[in-house]
Amino acid sequence: MAAKSTKTQGTTARGAAGLSIVIPMFNEARNLPALHERIAEVARFLKIKRNLAVEVVYVDDGSRDDSSAVAQTLPALPLDVQVVTLSRNFGKEAALLAGLEHARFGAVLFMDADGQHSPDLIETLVSRWQDDGYDVVYTAKAHRENEPFMRRLGVKTFYSLLNWRSRHKIPEDAGDFRLLSPRAAEALRQMPERNRFFKGLASWIGFKQVRVDYEPDERKHGVTTWNVWTLIGLSIEGLTSFSVAPLRVASALGLALAATALLFGGWILFETIFFGKDVPGYPSLVVSVMVIGGAQLLMIGVLGEYIGKLLAEIKGRPVYFVADHTVKSAEDGAQEIKEAKPVKVTKPRAPRAAE
Repeated sequence: MAAKSTKTQGTTARGAAGLSIVIPMFNEARNLPALHERIAEVARFLKIKRNLAVEVVYVDDGSRDDSSAVAQTLPALPLDVQVVTLSRNFGKEAALLAGLEHARFGAVLFMDADGQHSPDLIETLVSRWQDDGYDVVYTAKAHRENEPFMRRLGVKTFYSLLNWRSRHKIPEDAGDFRLLSPRAAEALRQMPERNRFFKGLASWIGFKQVRVDYEPDERKHGVTTWNVWTLIGLSIEGLTSFSVAPLRVASALGLALAATALLFGGWILFETIFFGKDVPGYPSLVVSVMVIGGAQLLMIGVLGEYIGKLLAEIKGRPVYFVADHTVKSAEDGAQEIKEAKPVKVTKPRAPRAAE
């Protein structure tokens, strides 16, 4: 995960008292200025009220617009600004990991760049961490009634499969918008797997966790890149990366088909012996072969997903590569503003007359 080129201004040791806000972005250039302005206001408030230093880490996940260039122009005041540009689009999970590994302060907060995660909620998450002692403060949508029925059904099915007979339950509706305390963030960094499911890992590490409900804001610019197929793909990725539920479903399906075939065979034998009925021929044979063949292909596909995960882990390839990395400190930003401040010109006073 080495950077190809790095430009650094100012240094801060990881683990220092403060908050790193990690924002993965993909084609969000138009949303960044307004979002950064709101985050800067929150950072100013946290500095005054809690004496908490804040930095924001923008991770450009191979955007096709000017997201990285726009992020590099954002002012580093009153918070530090990092811009991590990945060499290509590696996916949101890789971008989250890149932000986590580049965060220089102890606590880490993750939020989206589309503006739907309100910066106004950051102070609430910080208070649950500092005042109430929670290590993981995660958010969840307060209401899903306005979402399409099939979407709500899919979410419910996903979490039911994910938590089926699992020793550790992952909270339903939990999103990526969450805060990790310094020790929780360090625990997450120690997770070695490359096929990552952030929601599951952040829950699996344990510690004191609490849920905060919120209402997402409206997106101001652009459209979401998430559609039905990408959500299905993300669900499959999450299930196979963090759960063995698909394998259990395949086993249950095989058991059900075997039991059905046994009962069907017994019933045919019973009718033949006691009632003299002919054994059904071609239609029943074709249906049986197609059902069993389809079930076998489904199970092979499930096994293939897990084998693919094992292959990726064995290869040990880096999760991401950094093409460019810039850091601007708040001190440098304040100095630049101070130097750029116009000098007030006053008219010289007339010399006093000699007494």
